[in-house]
Amino acid sequence: MIASNRTLENGSVRISTVREVIDPDQDSGTLRAVNGLLGILPADTDLGELGASASGTVNVNGLESWTSAGTGLESDDVDTAGLLFNYYFDDNWSVEFKAGIPPKVDIMGKGQVFAPFTGEVNASGIGSVLPEFAIKKDIPITDLEQGNGVASTARAWLPAAGIQYQFGQSGVNKFRPYVVAGVMYAYFNDIDLNDGIRQDLERAGDQIQNIKDGKAGAALENVKSSSAMKVDVEADSAFAPILTLGATYDFNDRWFGVGSLSYAKLDSDTTITVKNEAGEKLIRAKSNLDIDPYITYLGVGYRF
Repeated sequence: MIASNRTLENGSVRISTVREVIDPDQDSGTLRAVNGLLGILPADTDLGELGASASGTVNVNGLESWTSAGTGLESDDVDTAGLLFNYYFDDNWSVEFKAGIPPKVDIMGKGQVFAPFTGEVNASGIGSVLPEFAIKKDIPITDLEQGNGVASTARAWLPAAGIQYQFGQSGVNKFRPYVVAGVMYAYFNDIDLNDGIRQDLERAGDQIQNIKDGKAGAALENVKSSSAMKVDVEADSAFAPILTLGATYDFNDRWFGVGSLSYAKLDSDTTITVKNEAGEKLIRAKSNLDIDPYITYLGVGYRF
């Protein structure tokens, strides 16, 4: 991450690259002067080769923290096997525990992530001919919808517990509806990023590293940096309220069938961090992981 209002060297940069990032929303006189001078030189001219300070410096903004509207993550549907336990206080009230074999869940991505890079360039090597001017470019970080929309996969641990009230009377009513109010705990591990997204993040880390190294021009031209990148992904654990509607049907006094539908309001955060070889954090992006699952359960039970 690069702190705002930090002045760094531009280094090697082509005229064509500079033209692409000139902010059109600035003083018209400045625009005429900049475009006029840059128009004299061939598009492939490298300002860095005209002298040590020809490409000048840039006062960087926008890369310390940012958000990308319209982006996020959402879990896909999944099936697994599970166990349901009830401890009864009396014929109607019980405490329920529910847990399943942790499945691998596809995490679906939405939208494209951009970093809003802005700055003020001072091309000191060209003297007073070229005034200080503003640049602006949304640096593409990654498309969360690539790879058929699967941004990552994760193993989901989702145990739940609650207080159950069952209607009817045992030995009298074979069909007995019930309701459960409780809490679900969500824990995610074995998180694997889509290879395309991982490569995009490594490339974005190279861009940030180049800017830190005084090579802002190289960053704008997607030149690989001198440092290897490491991408880490973590998902926060979370508790969520869960409500269940279900019913049992007695085959005899021991065996019964059970079915239920549960809904949990679950929101978590996923944090993606890109670090260089020295362990410095170059990118730290947090996305909301929207789960809110409907959980169906069908099974056969035995009373002890």
